[in-house]
Amino acid sequence: MSKAQPMVELWRGDRLESWHAGHAVIWGEGGAVESWGDAGTIIYPRSSCKMIQALPLVESGAADAAGLTDRQLALSCASHQGAALHVEATGRWLEGLGLGEADLRCGSHEPYDRDERNRLIRAGDAPCQLHNNCSGKHCGFLTATQHMKAGPEYVEVDHPLQRAIRQATEEVTGETVAGYGIDGCSAPNFAMSLAGLARAMQSFAAARDTGDGRQRAMARLRDAMATHPEMVAGEGRACTELMRAMGGRVAIKTGAEAVFVAMLPAQKLGIALKIADGGTRAAEAAVVALLVRLGVLEPSHPMAQKRLPGVQRNWRGIETGGLRLADGFI
Repeated sequence: MSKAQPMVELWRGDRLESWHAGHAVIWGEGGAVESWGDAGTIIYPRSSCKMIQALPLVESGAADAAGLTDRQLALSCASHQGAALHVEATGRWLEGLGLGEADLRCGSHEPYDRDERNRLIRAGDAPCQLHNNCSGKHCGFLTATQHMKAGPEYVEVDHPLQRAIRQATEEVTGETVAGYGIDGCSAPNFAMSLAGLARAMQSFAAARDTGDGRQRAMARLRDAMATHPEMVAGEGRACTELMRAMGGRVAIKTGAEAVFVAMLPAQKLGIALKIADGGTRAAEAAVVALLVRLGVLEPSHPMAQKRLPGVQRNWRGIETGGLRLADGFI
């Protein structure tokens, strides 16, 4: 991370108050088109790689055998809010498999969705694993595991499912994984270079549903995300709002600690971004700037304006400073 490039700055009055540095890569059919910082830096992609983790679900035939819809495939790539629609969808999915909430291995946390959180408080209920933002991914894991007739501890790194995910990860990134860490949902998260992640996103972007099995799986997952953005994140979230703003023409996904990826099918481009300090506001501003630069997001769109650098005001409406792109970035 030592070669991180300044990307986003916060100014108060005429003084630089805070700044965020990071790395970004735009990958095309011939390789890196543009990059900032160190494209070779090794990162954990965190939840930004959920579409890679979902590849064995589709490629193995498990998705078709279970009759999964595109809405469910979008949910398998989600970091959702734990809103009522997400909880209901994951519950029905498990029921269709003949399984229940106890078969998940993601753990529980309070839902990010305010309405669902308040409902639980009023009812005196505790959140369950269906509220976990990764429960859709884990429903996909269980579907693939059931199809493979493998054991129930599907998050173990030597489980057949995780071995298949590791193999898929290495194939789409074009590199050997650089180890792994355990993610917040207990699944292994395979480390890779930012360039490798961008290369993988370019493969998803260029995939066509008329291609081979891998191509069709990639295109199906990408298009499911873009078509059902409400399942990928939720109301008020950057992934959902920005995919809606781009009219389903681009699929994007965030990951914890300020990772962001994008798949641009019309241009056959992939983007991978990592803010070194883990700052979400900078990751959102930086990815919006890149999407605007590539012409797929209108800078005047309200959802872009919500995250693009601009004037900062306090609670009385007084201008206090602004968020800016750093010199040399975009």
